[in-house]
This record gives sequence, structure tokens and C-alpha cells, in this order.
Amino acid sequence: MKILNNISAPDKNAAAAAKARWDSIAKPLGSLGLFEDAVCRLAAVQGTDMPDISRRAVIVMCADNGVVCEGVTQSDSSVTALCTDEIVSGHSSVNVIAAAVNAQVEAVDIGVAADTSARNRKIACGTRNIAAGAAMSAEEAEAAINTGIELVKEHKERGTQIIVTGEMGIGNTTTAAALTSVLLGLPPRDVTGRGAGLDDVRLARKIEVIERAIALNAPDRKKPAELLAKLGGFDIAGMTGLFLGGALYHIPVVIDGVISAAAAAVAAALAPQSAGYMLASHCSSEPAGRLLLDSLGLKAPIQAEMRLGEGTGGLMLLPLLDCALSVYRRAHTFDGIELERYIPL
Repeated sequence: MKILNNISAPDKNAAAAAKARWDSIAKPLGSLGLFEDAVCRLAAVQGTDMPDISRRAVIVMCADNGVVCEGVTQSDSSVTALCTDEIVSGHSSVNVIAAAVNAQVEAVDIGVAADTSARNRKIACGTRNIAAGAAMSAEEAEAAINTGIELVKEHKERGTQIIVTGEMGIGNTTTAAALTSVLLGLPPRDVTGRGAGLDDVRLARKIEVIERAIALNAPDRKKPAELLAKLGGFDIAGMTGLFLGGALYHIPVVIDGVISAAAAAVAAALAPQSAGYMLASHCSSEPAGRLLLDSLGLKAPIQAEMRLGEGTGGLMLLPLLDCALSVYRRAHTFDGIELERYIPL
């Protein structure tokens, strides 16, 4: 994808100016921890020492996964369409939280098996079963990635300043675990969790299916686009595009849970500099959650054992960032109150 050659590193000068601003505020150095780091990252992404995230959106990529036929989930694929329509109607968890933090919600049907009322950017009616072959063609994977990139471009043009990634798709913890296993070089049993609530028997089945899918498809971690096509889902591919689009159009993009983190890891494999445009929100209770964030060099400020998805955890980061930005902009400075500055020791 030639467009990825246009990705440049975030603005180090803006980040340094933001760090200097933090150090001028009359408080112990670094005492807001990861939130100081997050503001500096926002500054680098937006290219200004006064970043603004007041215009925000969550984009929920909705798609079905053919691997559901292997019995790896508690629900069947019909739930994807039902939950997608609930998001569009404004009644889902993501809508309630988004309203509380003043964020717009955009639900995108990028591959739901049934018709939905979400924005129609359907690549196909769900992916194929990864335990029987590749999830999608190379062309379908590229189309899904490009869809995410195009959505970020649209949001840039309408003035969105930060994007939260979300997803809805029964079976997507299976595809996320399969991708994670290959990307991190770890056995499926070490990165696979219970998803929406599997018992021990179904968890063992899920791990076995992922092992079979990897053996059959023989993916190469050094070929991330091919890996995504073989083991991923349209929702993950679309979110991969959101992360790449954030880097292309200089919009910070928030990682939600483990599925979003898997997409972020694929994006970073495709374009390493895109990782500089990502923000971690919470660390998923799924086993791969922390492993994926570690691989991206990111720490999540929220440690709450969340696993709801839809972008809910990512949205919960926003009011915490608002608080940090309020201190950053408005708190008194050492010079302002004629107090001797702290120095690093």
C-alpha cells in the first residue's frame, strides 16, 4: 500500500514543548504519570503544544466471522446484526457512555452477514472460516483497511480531533487471538481467553481451532497484510485502517480492548511509525491484552479488568484526558507563584 509511505513520525518538538509546559506547573515533576505522557503524545500527533480533543468520535466496525461455525462462541452470528442495529438506534452501552463524554458514535457495517441499519461499507457478508482456509482474499483485506483510512480522512475533514476504535462481531476474540499468536510468536493457549464467557470445554475448543487455523494457513508474521487476510476479520482490518489513517492524517486514535489492540499491532507491523499516533486506554482482561500493549510500547492508565468492547473502554479514557488537559492548561506555575522549581534528581 503506497499510501503508507506518507506516514511520518509525530512532532518531537511539540512533544518536548508539552513536556516543558508540564515541568513548569507547580507540582512534583511527573506526578500525573501516564496522563502527562498522554498529553505529550497528543501534542506530538497534533503538532501543537496546546492539543485539543474536544471534538471526538468513536467508530464501531461491525462484522461477522466465519469461524463461529466451529463452536468457539457462546452466541451465534445473528447477534452481530442485532447488536449493530442497537448501536445505530442509540441504545447500546457505547451510546450511553459516548453521550456522557460528548462523543459521536458511528457504526459501520464492514462485513455483517445480514443487512443492518449501520453505515454500509460492507466488504462481504462475513469472513470465511479460518480453520478451513483464509478468512478473506488479499483484495478484501486491502479494501477493509482502505475503508478505515477513508473514514479517518472524512473525520479529519469534519474537524474530529480524536477517534476511539470500537468493534462488534461475534467470534472476533478468536481471530484476535490467532493474529496475536502469530504476531508475538506465542502459542495460542497463552493468548486466548474466554471472550464473552466460555466454559473450560469451549475454551479448549477455541484454542484447538486457532491452532488448526494457524497450521493450515501457515501465516508469516513478516507479511502482516497476508497474515490479516488469512486469520483476521473485517472488523479488525477496518480498525487497522483507522490506526493507519490516524497516522496519515495526524489524528490520535485510541485503542480499546484486545481486539482493537490486535488491529493496532497489525497496523504497527505494516507501518511502524503509526504506533506513535496511538493511545492506550485500558488493559483488557483477555490474556493478550497486556502482551499486545507491551509489544507496542504502550501502557494503559485504566486497569479495570474490562472486556465489553464496542469502544467503551476507549471512551472512558476521554474524561481522564480532559482532567489532565485542564491541569496542563490552567494550573498555576512555579514562576507564576514565585516558587522555586523542582529539579529532576
